[in-house]
Amino acid sequence: MIKRVLFWTFILCYGFTFHTANAQKTLRVMSYNIHNGVGMDHQADYERVAEVINRYAPDIVAIQEADSVTRRSSGVDVLHCLADYTLMHRLYAPSIDYEGGKYGIGLLSKEKPLRQRVLALPGREEKRVLLIAEFAGYICACTHFSLVPQDRMASLALITEAVQQTDKPVLLLGDLNSTPESYVFTALKEKFVPLSDVKKKTYPANEPQKCLDYVLGYTGNGTTYTVLGSWVIEDTVASDHRPVLVDLRLKTPADRIFRTQPYLQNPVDGGITVSWLTHAPVYSWVEYGTDTVELKQARTLMNGQAVCNNYIHKVRLEQLKPGTTYYYRVCSREILSYRAYSKVFGDTAVSAFRTFTLPAEQDSDFTALIFNDVHNQHKTLDTLYERVKDMDYDFVVFNGDVFDAPAKEDDAVRSLSYYNNKVGADRVPVFYLRGNHEIRNAYSIYLPGLLDNAGGKTYSAFHWGDTRFVLLDCGEDKPDDHWVYYGLNDFSRFRQEQAEFLEKEIHSRAFRKAARRVLIHHIPVYGNVDEYKPCTDLWGKILAKAPFHVSLNAHTHRYAYHPKGSAGNNFPVFVGGGYSLKDATVMILKKEGNKMTVKVLNAKGDVLDEIEV
Repeated sequence: MIKRVLFWTFILCYGFTFHTANAQKTLRVMSYNIHNGVGMDHQADYERVAEVINRYAPDIVAIQEADSVTRRSSGVDVLHCLADYTLMHRLYAPSIDYEGGKYGIGLLSKEKPLRQRVLALPGREEKRVLLIAEFAGYICACTHFSLVPQDRMASLALITEAVQQTDKPVLLLGDLNSTPESYVFTALKEKFVPLSDVKKKTYPANEPQKCLDYVLGYTGNGTTYTVLGSWVIEDTVASDHRPVLVDLRLKTPADRIFRTQPYLQNPVDGGITVSWLTHAPVYSWVEYGTDTVELKQARTLMNGQAVCNNYIHKVRLEQLKPGTTYYYRVCSREILSYRAYSKVFGDTAVSAFRTFTLPAEQDSDFTALIFNDVHNQHKTLDTLYERVKDMDYDFVVFNGDVFDAPAKEDDAVRSLSYYNNKVGADRVPVFYLRGNHEIRNAYSIYLPGLLDNAGGKTYSAFHWGDTRFVLLDCGEDKPDDHWVYYGLNDFSRFRQEQAEFLEKEIHSRAFRKAARRVLIHHIPVYGNVDEYKPCTDLWGKILAKAPFHVSLNAHTHRYAYHPKGSAGNNFPVFVGGGYSLKDATVMILKKEGNKMTVKVLNAKGDVLDEIEV
């Protein structure tokens, strides 16, 4: 059973590509016989070789024919010189002693290797070696084969033996002194798949006649490789060989595809949104049902097309039966290549089953936890949660300033995962309201992509049982023309939009017929200590006639309770504390029958207030 839902945030999710350092990315590899930096013009120019490398910005380069402090090279450590020019890490493996120094092969890499080793290979005319470097996600082996066919054949067995115990992808790069038609290369293909284009010639550089330089992938451990692009660089001067360049996607193991646990949001109108993130671009869906055997499937479609090849996933489950416990699990299948007429898939990750229950239509009772102004202080949340963890709560509200000016996605996801895991967002839905600090810093514009708000906006209204909740977004706490915003904000218009929404809402049948009405937003309209009070000025007249039973606010970092009428308010107002342990609070909003109470605890577990509203 396929469901669809359209959210404006999917545009952000689908188009946003600079995700995280842990995300599986394209790996660009190069193999380059540099002829010791001596070009076709017979001039030694290491900077020229480095310019070829820098022009294509590979993640790793296998270097062949490099001197280290020989007389021929005037005492220059050639690989060291290239590493300085390219700003890459270096590994050197000498093959022979030569003119007071060494001569051999090396690796340049953006990522620092975890470990390396050197293996001797046969070479009758000249000793040969294999340099093996292990990185977090793969292994790279560099070599320069002997000119003697028998030595090359003997090298194959040694290389296979050296890498056959690993479960990581293994790349073999180098000058193999063998053409694609040779029996040596035919034997090599029994355990290695060519990733570079063997039809393109690499030697000599000025007028290539042979293909001698390769990038290959080891398949003996079951690894598959997806080639996104392969080139022979048409440089005719810097060396007597042309470098080969390959863009790859390495398959992500199934147990490393998920980046976060699933989390539940937007439990309104008989549905709920299941969200999660992955390290790799995937095709995702949710399997759910009233047991773990008879399962339906839901995915997200946009204009008839499956939303996939992305990292942030939101799937809406609709037409759910109130009061019924549902089992669900999330599934993500890696997409290694997404092209017009070709799709390549990797492994599928499947989560464990979780459960959730939406309230029955006749069930008007609930318990909700409200946290605010955590400001990424996880210890504060830990302490507050210890005071309420044994309660049987139905949903959680984070009332703003929990993401403290997120600079990049990693920052936001780290906090989001922490909050979700702490409160059990895989089994109870969580509402994230925006405070003023969520609006600041480079990632703020993308933060809604991680969340799913009722109605697709940062303000909304919905029912939980017979209680009506109205959520508002106050925006920033300074005027739009304040210099710190650089003219990029227009919250005046946004607040006016909400004023119109609020006016319409309080006259709606759903609002008027509700047994209880709860207003939640970050910056207080009443009891606000700021000099700048646009929400008070704009919404105050509307709220003065709005029959809310309670308002839950935050922002001031000081707990306060304002009884009805004490601050011009037409209903009781609770303002949560701050992020320091001495000021932090958690609110428990509880409805039992016709009775609704707000209980406020501090970090010590002391009851600051418990008031029926």
